[in-house]
Amino acid sequence: MSSQTLLELVEIIAKALVDDPESVQVDAVGSGRHPRIELSVAQDDIGKVIGKDGRTAQSMRVLLNAAASKLDGGRAYLDIVD
Repeated sequence: MSSQTLLELVEIIAKALVDDPESVQVDAVGSGRHPRIELSVAQDDIGKVIGKDGRTAQSMRVLLNAAASKLDGGRAYLDIVD
């Protein structure tokens, strides 16, 4: 597993949630043990990615941190940008 794998994980989850999967963009801002991953989706899909009371976004962060922990024992941070 690598940080590229973390990007692919976020991308797969986001594309499954939105109506416009072509607009999903995932970028790594940092590297190392604590990468910061930025997720950008179409304006109409932002609510689907965040979810009610932020539950969907929080679930994505939990999955991302589990994968990052398995990868190198570190953490990863997910920012949803609009």
